[in-house]
Amino acid sequence: MRLVERDYEIMKEVSRWRACLGRHIRLLAGFSGQRATDRRLKLLLEAGYLERKRVIYGIPGMYFLTYAGKKLMGYSVKQEKIKLEQIIHDIHVLDTVIYFVHKHNIALKDIQSEKELHQNDGFSNRKHRPDFIYTKDNKKYCVEVELTLKAKARFEKNIKDNFMNYDYQTWIIPNSKVKIRQVLEDQSVKFPLEIIELQEVTEYVKSI
Repeated sequence: MRLVERDYEIMKEVSRWRACLGRHIRLLAGFSGQRATDRRLKLLLEAGYLERKRVIYGIPGMYFLTYAGKKLMGYSVKQEKIKLEQIIHDIHVLDTVIYFVHKHNIALKDIQSEKELHQNDGFSNRKHRPDFIYTKDNKKYCVEVELTLKAKARFEKNIKDNFMNYDYQTWIIPNSKVKIRQVLEDQSVKFPLEIIELQEVTEYVKSI
């Protein structure tokens, strides 16, 4: 197949978020509709640059970069580990990325994923990194999607680390997670932060 600029953009986004749903690719790559997206993805699948896996029952197949795709893009060809417990979280992270791109006019080029942040750290001790960060008006923002309550000490440390490393921090949490909200609200007295309900994010993305 003859690759076009959008194909490279698709492969870049799939790689830096580890995996994407078709509906994410439609919005990240600026397709006019899902049918056009699926046609292009089918060509990339047939060419061997992408693969589609059904990871969890009830969730559509997710797109991953293949060995050939990684080699073409000049990325590490190391196999991505699929952590089942992370799949739902990663889907919500991508929804949140799209929410910020479309609702708050954040350019994709100004966003760095957690994977990219860890790659920039190199081989040093693995540090906590937010799910993604973005730059706007010369300020650095970090965004965290928190679905389950971590150990309180670890949770509070992450909030403090974000405060020390970024100008602003935003936390996306499920409406029902009262304990997560309580910790965030308690910590917001010392470390200013914003809380957005996950339902707002998912409903907005569905409307696009």
